[in-house]
Amino acid sequence: MKAMHKVLVVDDDPVVGKSFNRVLSGKGYVVTTAENAHEALEKLRSDEYEVVFTDIRMPGMDGVELAERVKAHRPWTPVVIITGYGTADNESRARAAGVSGFLHKPLSPEAIEGTAATALRTPKTETLAEVVPIRSTEPTVEAPVAAPEAKPARYAGLKFAAMLVAGPFLGLFYAVLLPFFGIVALAWTAAKALARIPVVGRALHFAKNVALFLSAPFVGLVYVVLFPFVGTAMLAWMGAKALMARKGAK
Repeated sequence: MKAMHKVLVVDDDPVVGKSFNRVLSGKGYVVTTAENAHEALEKLRSDEYEVVFTDIRMPGMDGVELAERVKAHRPWTPVVIITGYGTADNESRARAAGVSGFLHKPLSPEAIEGTAATALRTPKTETLAEVVPIRSTEPTVEAPVAAPEAKPARYAGLKFAAMLVAGPFLGLFYAVLLPFFGIVALAWTAAKALARIPVVGRALHFAKNVALFLSAPFVGLVYVVLFPFVGTAMLAWMGAKALMARKGAK
């Protein structure tokens, strides 16, 4: 007599369980269903299953956490994630838990049968140490897991201190230059109006050339003095961003 393969399907949608039963029941499989992760854990406590299929989104415990619990206590049991909401984060978590594969909705008979056969061919874990029973999660309250510290946050204090030190200088810079720019704007507007008078226009053109000639050395001096500071500040900023990105990636 051909051996029957026991399969557990965990999904809050009963249509999914019926689909598995319809496709697999006549092909050497015994399909058992559970509506949520807690019911699945209770069934796993009392019986052994060769493959566990679990939906990724369910009320309460999601499919990835269920997979983590199953693989932690029964590492030789293949777990397949059923998903219609595949994300990189969920797939990364599931792969880290050691799932055998993913079955994407909408489900087809070929996909169900093929995934089940592939999962059964997954090599079983050879190092079966002491079997740790899967405990019920209903009455117990697990200690909260502290969220991992965001490494880039350690630089927030340094950034705030730099802004605090630079604040007065920026304020002084604006306080000194703002009146100057206002006077220049007013003078420019008045000059444009006076330039419409031919005699005044020629005088202003001459004065403009003289002013440019006289101010050129001072403008050049300003660039020579400020350019190293601006360049150094830009290099420091780029270096700080690169360092923060490198620390945050660790």
